[in-house]
Amino acid sequence: MNFRNASLAGIAMMLIGMLLFSLNDVMGKWLMATYTVGQVLVLRSVAALVVILPFVFRQGLRRTLRPERPRLQVLRVLFGSGEVALFYLTVSYLPLADAMTIWLAAPVWVVVLASLLLGERVDGKRWLAVALGFAGVAVALNPSGASLSMPALIAVVGSFFFAAMMIAGRQLRGTPDVTLVAWQTLGALLMGLLLLPLGWVTPSLQDAALLGLLGIIAMAAHLCVTRSLKLAEASVVVPYQYTLIVWALVFGWFIFGDWPTPAMLCGAALIVAAGLALLVLERRAAPAPVVLEASKASAP
Repeated sequence: MNFRNASLAGIAMMLIGMLLFSLNDVMGKWLMATYTVGQVLVLRSVAALVVILPFVFRQGLRRTLRPERPRLQVLRVLFGSGEVALFYLTVSYLPLADAMTIWLAAPVWVVVLASLLLGERVDGKRWLAVALGFAGVAVALNPSGASLSMPALIAVVGSFFFAAMMIAGRQLRGTPDVTLVAWQTLGALLMGLLLLPLGWVTPSLQDAALLGLLGIIAMAAHLCVTRSLKLAEASVVVPYQYTLIVWALVFGWFIFGDWPTPAMLCGAALIVAAGLALLVLERRAAPAPVVLEASKASAP
């Protein structure tokens, strides 16, 4: 596959992944109207584990359960499980587009955390983009209006947890995808079991199938995004993640009858602009790879 075809395939996989994530979010919001966060997480995770177990055994159970840097793995799982629980809690109160807008501020948080925790150098242009992103969050929250609520603040915390999970993931680049997904799924299962005593509604057969499908769709979305990043450069495919906003608007209006306020739309525009600006600055700052002609000739 040549470079152009690989890039197009990567873009296609990212678009499919974002559509699947949006379907996951819609199903989660729909089910949260009846069921608790704990049982949604438990049933979703059980279905995902059933799917991923064959890959775990193929890789080796010991290798999966005893990864390198286990403390960092645990930290990543804690942030990831907390983020998922907070997202489902948020969408049970907020319109889907509002929740997704705030969650897309995660790349802005990543820059701040990378500077504070990893000691990465951040220049003035990036700090300006960070300020633009936080301005977008402030506009979307609309502190002087009805938008600033406890669910909105929970969404801000959730986007922070998501960014912290990404920061931990940066330090685990050598860990196989199967290991990362397995640990993340187990973490969500444990989080669900902890929250399960807060309430249980016995699901119908149809809803039990939907809860199981929720986990499978989420796993498929993760696989599409992972494959996308392997087929093409991140700078090529990452901007297409912002199609989440489009799907959130469409599904939110069509299924739930929600439509965002002008403040939310303006905030979303600022957050997306900040994310794209950070992506462009990151690409410019990255050193150009030096590829020998012999390497080009031998590349598959």
